[in-house]
Amino acid sequence: MGRDEHNNNSNAKKKRRLSQTPEHEKFDGIDVEFSQDMADHDDFEAIKRSEAADRRANNENKRKR
Repeated sequence: MGRDEHNNNSNAKKKRRLSQTPEHEKFDGIDVEFSQDMADHDDFEAIKRSEAADRRANNENKRKR
C-alpha cells in the first residue's frame, strides 16, 4: 500500500458535483399577475414595503460607488 492508494478517496470527494436545483423548481421572484380589484390591505402594505426596500437598496449601492 503506497501513498497513491490513500489519496483516491479524497480525490473522489472533490470531484463530486453539488446537487443543483431542477429547472421546474426555480422561480424568478416576479409576480406576473396582480389585480387591484382583488388586492386587500395586506397586499398594498407589502407593495409599499417592497418599494421602500428597493429605494434603500438603491441608495446603498449609490453610496458604495
